[in-house]
Parts: sequence; C-alpha cells; structure tokens
Amino acid sequence: MPIAKREKHRLALRRAATSGNPRFFLGTDSAPHTVPAKETACGCAGIFTAPCALEIYAEVFEEEEALDRLEGFAALSGPGFYRVPVNDCRVTLRREPYPVPEHIGEDENAVIPFRAGETLRWRLMG
Repeated sequence: MPIAKREKHRLALRRAATSGNPRFFLGTDSAPHTVPAKETACGCAGIFTAPCALEIYAEVFEEEEALDRLEGFAALSGPGFYRVPVNDCRVTLRREPYPVPEHIGEDENAVIPFRAGETLRWRLMG
C-alpha cells in the first residue's frame, strides 16, 4: 500500500474508512517487530496495533461522527466483499480509558505497541 505522505491523504483515508461505503473495510497488518529489529538503520516497516486496533478505530470513527458505521467497517463489509459468513462472535467496546502498555514482552523480545504509553478513550471488553 502507498504511504499517506501528506495530511490531505491521511484525512482522505479517514473519510473513506468512516464513509459507510462497503468497499472500505477493516484490515489490520499488525507488525510485532521486536525493539532490536525495529530500531536499526534498516528497521522493519509497520506498526504493532494488535493490543489496541479496535480502540483506535473507535476513536477515529467517533471523531468523524460515524460510530454508527464502525460495525459495518469492522465486521460486515469485509465478509460481504469476500462472500464469506459474518462471524457470529461479538465484542463490546466501552467508552472508558484504556492505557496502551509501554511494551509487551521483555528485553530483546519486547515489542512497542502503536501509541504506547498513551491513554485511549475506548476499551475492548471482549
């Protein structure tokens, strides 16, 4: 995928994701590269979002006044596109503080999550 190089590109991606158009749907590419692999001259690309992806999406959809479209983006449009059944498991997001851990793992196995050390406004309840 191309990198959103300018603010206008980032904003266009936000508008597309939150538009409700079923052609846009969630697809995370969480990149859990360890600190030694990430922080080098030839560091690995990508960000590690697994611990907080849905919480971050909830923030974006809330900021775009599109929370009513989050379920379609996260759970319905992808299966519709691929013509597979919708997952019958459900999760709950609650609007309460969620502190993103500073790191996951220890020493050379540590991975730094995206937005490490920040407190998000949404929490995945399960």
